[in-house]
Parts: sequence; structure tokens; C-alpha cells
Amino acid sequence: MANNWFQKREKPLWIAGPCSAETETQVLETAIRLHRTGKIDILRAGIWKPRTRPGAFEGIGEKGLPWLVKAKELTGLPLAVEVANAEHVEHCLKHEIDILWIGARTTVNPFAVQEIADALRGTDQHIMIKNPINPDLDLWLGGMERLLNVGLTKLAAVHRGFSFFGEKIYRNRPQWQIAIDFKTAMPDVFMINDPSHICGNRHLLAKVAQKAMDLNFDGLMIESHITPDEAWSDAAQQITPEVYADLINSLIIRNTSPQDRTVKSQLERLRREIDILDDEIMHSLASRMQLAREIGAYKRDQNMIILQSERWIEIFQKYIERGSQNGLSEEFITQIIKAIHNESIEQQVRIMEEKIEK
Repeated sequence: MANNWFQKREKPLWIAGPCSAETETQVLETAIRLHRTGKIDILRAGIWKPRTRPGAFEGIGEKGLPWLVKAKELTGLPLAVEVANAEHVEHCLKHEIDILWIGARTTVNPFAVQEIADALRGTDQHIMIKNPINPDLDLWLGGMERLLNVGLTKLAAVHRGFSFFGEKIYRNRPQWQIAIDFKTAMPDVFMINDPSHICGNRHLLAKVAQKAMDLNFDGLMIESHITPDEAWSDAAQQITPEVYADLINSLIIRNTSPQDRTVKSQLERLRREIDILDDEIMHSLASRMQLAREIGAYKRDQNMIILQSERWIEIFQKYIERGSQNGLSEEFITQIIKAIHNESIEQQVRIMEEKIEK
């Protein structure tokens, strides 16, 4: 096995395998067929499966670990397994599982993450931590910090999307900015994307995987099963090893920087123009907030309420229409305008509070 799978590489790290280990035959055939594709670095499989409600298949348990060990003997592929507590860690270490990952349902619980970290203290174990179910960057960063604090160094973060009530397209909304914010906070941490859990269906996998590559993720973790429609868990998001290979082959892996001097010069020019525009945006926002404070002072002196609902609705609709006319999505404009409006209200609240304090 490589000294550290989670180091920067010339090509992305490919992780694949079934959502759940179901039978020895299923595990071995999946591993062999994936290995034949030449497009896999690590074999993954769920042994313990945390489910939302009791009665669903909750994993085969420890008896599935020897199946994975046998798959490694046949293919040479390192193994990755999800753990949710110290007991799981103990079983995996006993069977010399190469890589462990902490799932989204576990990341939300700092006590559980700390228990796992403590169980790994003093080891040189590879470990991945998925983002929490809810869009909480601090929980994700905190989980990584707990692993770092016990001396673990072979670490990776896994972006698998976030639960969002009312989501219609994805199983878990990607919210790419949170993953980008994680990379900004911990730039040296290896970042893997999990299209299977973001999509929840096989039809969107290629689109999400390509976006992850375009955003310079370090690898992908994709679920693959010999008979996906018959899978005991998450059937809709799994693909056969051969379809998986086609997906990987279809990906465009772009350069991190231009090789041609002329192209590089043009990119630098465009970035300078963006920097100028960003400065102008910041100046305009500062000017707008100054006007908001003046309006706040006027409302304070006239004993008026801060939120003028009719005015807000009028502004909101106007900018949604203008954004659409200029090729900007409604979601983007909504986020921008609401953020500006909320800050304007905060500025006016401060002006109101100044009078109360005086």
C-alpha cells in the first residue's frame, strides 16, 4: 500500500464499491470487475449501515470484513469501510482495513467523532470524514480537528452534500460553497467528492462528478454494484463496474494552471479585471450601507418601523427580473439580494439602538 493515499497526486484518486457488502459472492465479483476496469484505486463497502428508521437493512456486520480481506487478496486493492464507534474501529483494525471513514450521520455528533479519534490514537491509520448531514461547516472542521488532535495525519474530507427539506433534484443538495470554504480553511487536507450520495440516482452522477473535477477535487467515491437494481440499500444511486468505468473515462481532467504563456497572460488580465470589479462592488456596498444608516436615522427620528414589507417585495421582484434579463439565476439573485437586505436591516437596527442607549 502507498505510504499515504491522501497526498496530492498527478491524477485523481478513484474509490468505488458497493453501498453495502451483502454476500461474499457479491463483494468478490464487484471487486474483480472493478479491478478489471483499471479505474479504481481503493475498494469501498459498507459493513455497518446507519439507517433513518429501524427495519431497513443495517449492514451485514463484522462477518463481512473477511469478505473484503479476500477481495483485497484477489485484487490487491486497499479497503475502505465506514465506522461509527470505537467497536467498529476495533474490528476494522483487527482485520487490517486500510482506510476508515466517518459518515455524515456520525460527523454531526462530536462525542462520536471523539470516541473514534480516541480509538485511533497512536495509530497511523488513513481516515476520511464526510461532511455532516446539515450544512454546518464548523462541525465538519471540528471533526477534522479532533482527528488531528490525536496525531492522525493521513486524512481526507469527503463532500457528500447536505440534507435540505424540499430538495427536488438531488438526494443531498451539493452546496459546493461549503466544500470550497472547507478547502479554504484547511487547504492541505485531501478533498474527495461523493456523487452517489449527492445525486441519490445514477442519472446525475456524471454531471456532479465532472463539476467536482472542474472544482479541483482530489478524487471521487462512487458506489458500484454487480446488479444495482437488486442492491439491498441505495439501489437507485449505484452503477455496474462497467458503467462506472465509462463514467470515469468520460471525465475531463483539466489543468490546474495554463501551460501556454499567452493563455496564462490572458487569464491574469481577466483576473485583474475581476479584482477591479470586486473592489467596485465592495465600494458600492459600503455606499449602500451608508444610505441604509441614513434611512435608519430618518426612521428613528420619525418613529417609523424598520421593515417596510411593500418596499422590500417591490425591490426583490425588480432584481429577480433584472437578474434573469442578464443571465443570472433566480437562486443567485435571491441569495445576493436577501443578504444585502438583511445587512441593511442590521445597519438600521444599530442606528435605532444608538438612540435607546443614549
